[in-house]
Amino acid sequence: MLSLLVLLGGTAAIAAEPVSVGPRPLYLIDDMDDGDLKEQLLQCRGMTAKSADFSIGHRGASLQFPEHTKEGYLAAARMGAGIIECDVTFTKDKELVCRHSQCDLHQTTDILSRPELAAKCSVPFSPASENGGKPNVKCCASDLTLAEFRTLRGKMDGANSKAETIADYLKGTPEWRTDLYATKATLMTHRESIALIDSLGLKFTPELKSVDVSMPYEGYSQGDYAKALIADYKAAGIDPARVFPQSFNLDDVLYWIEKEPEFGAQAVFLDGRYRGNRLNPDDRASFSPSMQELADKGVNYIAPPIWMLLSLDESGKIIPSAYAREAKKAGLKIITWTLERSGPLDEGGGWYYRSVQDAINNDGDVMTVLDVLAKEVGVVGVFSDWPATTTYYANCMGLN
Repeated sequence: MLSLLVLLGGTAAIAAEPVSVGPRPLYLIDDMDDGDLKEQLLQCRGMTAKSADFSIGHRGASLQFPEHTKEGYLAAARMGAGIIECDVTFTKDKELVCRHSQCDLHQTTDILSRPELAAKCSVPFSPASENGGKPNVKCCASDLTLAEFRTLRGKMDGANSKAETIADYLKGTPEWRTDLYATKATLMTHRESIALIDSLGLKFTPELKSVDVSMPYEGYSQGDYAKALIADYKAAGIDPARVFPQSFNLDDVLYWIEKEPEFGAQAVFLDGRYRGNRLNPDDRASFSPSMQELADKGVNYIAPPIWMLLSLDESGKIIPSAYAREAKKAGLKIITWTLERSGPLDEGGGWYYRSVQDAINNDGDVMTVLDVLAKEVGVVGVFSDWPATTTYYANCMGLN
């Protein structure tokens, strides 16, 4: 039984509820190719679902709920996510809030429909016809004070890339998502996310986001920013063992390891070295620093995208990549991202499956990929836009 007794910001208490995975996991399993794995997963149909740390709520439950909202975080908890993510950025007055990017408010909130706040955007909206075929707009958390940020409402991430008007621009939800749960979408500060997740008895994985403003920002350095993230957990009395701070910036991770060792022990290096083809996951010589060098620096957790961990053998079977094998050899614990973020998989699965796209041809292949990640790569956690999928798998396979 997962307690969802919450009293936050004047919201009425929510009664205790059991974890429920709903119909989607079995929909995916039904779509799998026949075989032993499918039969094994089907045998778990009657299990009592429970939360699992293996199942990480990516921005909440962003397949169907507006990301980084109270409602999305509750949905992730109800689907059994043992860990929930708050991407952390800051407002004009340097208060920490949950947003995937410092400058995504035009795509993830209703700011453009609020003229008094839209006027504060770094780049006000202009139509596609004035910008070479694409609308131009940029609205940042750092454009608003915390008080102003609090008045916004979340929406599903997306935008109409050919929009001539603000109304059309806001109609950008991908067709395989939904606006059904977007009528109420409460934005969260970092501290509010801590209070909510703590009240659910779950764990935290805050990501220190890269910034769009120049640092230091009005005397606020990168070190101050990294320190402030940890300070919020200290102020709330959170056990460091429940916190997995993340960053794509290795220097942030090393800062936590040195300056905040209790939290740094679980700091996660989000590996973005695929950008610019700096790293080839099948070529050990391209790993710089190497996996062992990262471990020697005190890094314990590494988190690349799914495709970097997978490859295909000569028969077309999905296997661990050289990257996965080297990380495991160095003793690094591996987390990966992001399951259920690609829409339908009947045409190869897109970016998250790019290294194994020839083996991906139906939605059920999600479960096959998950099985390789768990059993052969040895990941300890998987970010998912729909945590019910990872929860079902973890429960069935006896993973925490």
